[in-house]
Amino acid sequence: MIISLSTQESAIGDLIKPLVQDDTLTDQLTQLANTHQVPLSVLERDFKAEANEVLPLYAGEVTTWLVGLGTSPQEMDWLKTFRKFFFDRRQTLPTQLVLDLTTFDGSLVEAVVPGIRWGGYDLKLYQTDKPDAPVFYSEAGQLTLLVAASQQAAAQEALARAEAIAATHRQMLDLMNAPSNYKKPQTLADWAVLSGSQHGYAVTILDREELIKQKLGALLSVSEGSEAPPVLIIAEHKPATNPSGLTVGLVGKGVTFDTGGLSIKPSTSMHLMKSDMGGAAAVLGTVEVAAKLNLPIHVVGIVPATENSVDSRSTKPGDVITSYSGKTIEIIDTDAEGRVILADGLAYIVRHFQPDILIDLATLTGSVIAALGLHAGGMFTQNDALATQLTQAADQTGERLWRMPLWDVYKEDIKSDVADVKNFSGKPVAGSISAAKFLEVFTESHPAWAHLDIAGMAFADSEFGAQKNATGFGIRLLIAYLRTLTAETR
Repeated sequence: MIISLSTQESAIGDLIKPLVQDDTLTDQLTQLANTHQVPLSVLERDFKAEANEVLPLYAGEVTTWLVGLGTSPQEMDWLKTFRKFFFDRRQTLPTQLVLDLTTFDGSLVEAVVPGIRWGGYDLKLYQTDKPDAPVFYSEAGQLTLLVAASQQAAAQEALARAEAIAATHRQMLDLMNAPSNYKKPQTLADWAVLSGSQHGYAVTILDREELIKQKLGALLSVSEGSEAPPVLIIAEHKPATNPSGLTVGLVGKGVTFDTGGLSIKPSTSMHLMKSDMGGAAAVLGTVEVAAKLNLPIHVVGIVPATENSVDSRSTKPGDVITSYSGKTIEIIDTDAEGRVILADGLAYIVRHFQPDILIDLATLTGSVIAALGLHAGGMFTQNDALATQLTQAADQTGERLWRMPLWDVYKEDIKSDVADVKNFSGKPVAGSISAAKFLEVFTESHPAWAHLDIAGMAFADSEFGAQKNATGFGIRLLIAYLRTLTAETR
């Protein structure tokens, strides 16, 4: 499906007309009533422009779809509204459609287009008797975005960003939704290598032999129970010009399946643990988009990738391991494995790249879901400026974050009797905070570090399926944040 821009109202196809509950609604409904020869009272009775409200108006062979956005819609509201509209009607949409955005800011295209692209997503990746793809989402499909002439330049820039993000986002959904027999640590590595060759950024893969040689003991310890070898993925976008001079380091948890190890999880929802690489998806996706857009900032992405499985070789509760940093870790719970592999990822990126800003993302704890539900990720940082910038990017994109405490009093929860630190407090409270304090140990007191616990956000309920599936959370958020950093130096 091809998406293009136009400032001419002569574009051909059924029309989609988004409407907001504001002081212009009555005038717009009056105009629509006159055009379609419908009494205004009937139109006002049947359409209130509430969020996700849809009303078709017919005129010969052309349908005009009124789509409600509610009051004061934000970027995520636009994205979700159009995702739902297109997903619900994907099988019946005509080949050509026109979306009228003439009364809106051109930058909204950046939210609308991913929603439309996402509306064509097919979760049935391995179904053998799938019907033909919807005609609108085939190569023949055409969508014209109708924008005001004054907004054309802004809309064109937004469209380029949106298409770059949407294409990468789609790949991350496929990776996250893939079951573990189709997705090994090497699968993530292969994806990164191919992406780097296609989009011009450097990718280095440390295999098991190299991990042993370089003594990434924490990552290796988690992988011991699996026949699938671990890898460390290093992806680096280094543009020719970098006015800010900044290097941003991103580290993402890449557990391609998590049984819990010997501290095994209950079976009820274990099948969803194919999603435990949501942090890796955010990091890999962000580096690819940064390269596609050629953002003028140095971005390094590190993904420690492994399975956490069960075998006679598995790391046992009570074992003490030595991490890449040299610090020893007492393993209290093998199901607290994400922080263990991140310990090596964080120490590696600090030692080898000295990033000015360091951010890690992980589907780390159920505790953060207990605290924030399914509406925000937990943000942990000692840096107020970084917290403000990430919050602003999160508020803009709708991939929300909420700052949590990182006080030193919580260090008590990770003190070990036999090692430098233990990986789990053993307490039924403050689990996400003690996990963040554990990670802090391996940042070498980095002054601009943030940990994002996205356990409640990376896999969620949606219209795509009957159970939780991937969201691709974090890519739009991080790209918005990176663009803020580049804008500051212009």
